Amino acid sequence: MDITTLLVGMVVFLAVFTQSLSGFGVALVAMALLPAVIDLNIATPIVAIVGLVLEGVLVTYYRQSMDVRAVWKIALAAVIGTPFGVFFLTRANERVALGLLGVVIVGYALYALLGLKMPHIRSSIWAYLAGLLGGILGGAYNTSGPPVIIYADCRRWPPDVFKGNLQGYFIIVSSAVAVSHALSGNFTPQVWSMALWTLPFLAVGIVAGLSLDRWLNPALFRRIVLVLLVLMGVKLIF
Repeated sequence: MDITTLLVGMVVFLAVFTQSLSGFGVALVAMALLPAVIDLNIATPIVAIVGLVLEGVLVTYYRQSMDVRAVWKIALAAVIGTPFGVFFLTRANERVALGLLGVVIVGYALYALLGLKMPHIRSSIWAYLAGLLGGILGGAYNTSGPPVIIYADCRRWPPDVFKGNLQGYFIIVSSAVAVSHALSGNFTPQVWSMALWTLPFLAVGIVAGLSLDRWLNPALFRRIVLVLLVLMGVKLIF
């Protein structure tokens, strides 16, 4: 294992630990850090593989808290939007793509840190819009979470339902993203090799996050991660 693969594995551990502990964050953390280590067009399909494996575990863990009726609309729209995001990734200038990724990360992190009070929405049209935007961001950067997390906030989902529904959404989007990358030829031998080396880091991250959930303060940990995301996002922009 070379130093680059080791660094990728460490980023994967931190990203997986974050999501296992707080319910989301694997893509935000991984995509904020990995472009400093490897090219964006390699980092994105690797995170797609990691996300799919992780969500397969977490959706089983949180299955009793999931409300399928609340998830299917945003998931359907996300599946439609995903190929457009993958197409953008393969065509966009990497400097522009990294800048836009930084804007997404900083924007969501500031929203979460400021604790903005969002209006209570009931119309199902917002589910489709959030899912479509999430799918586009997921295909381009694996960051399908921010629009749907904001939507969940507006729907006032309780904490346990929030975690369960997000995992149900993420497993569907992760599958769509993986299929889109496969059809686009983005799963190169280099991507598969590096992704396989990250699996031990992924496993340790899952066990550590789920085990420490009862001992660490998830809210405090989440705020620390969000502050770091702001800093990393600003670095991507500039």
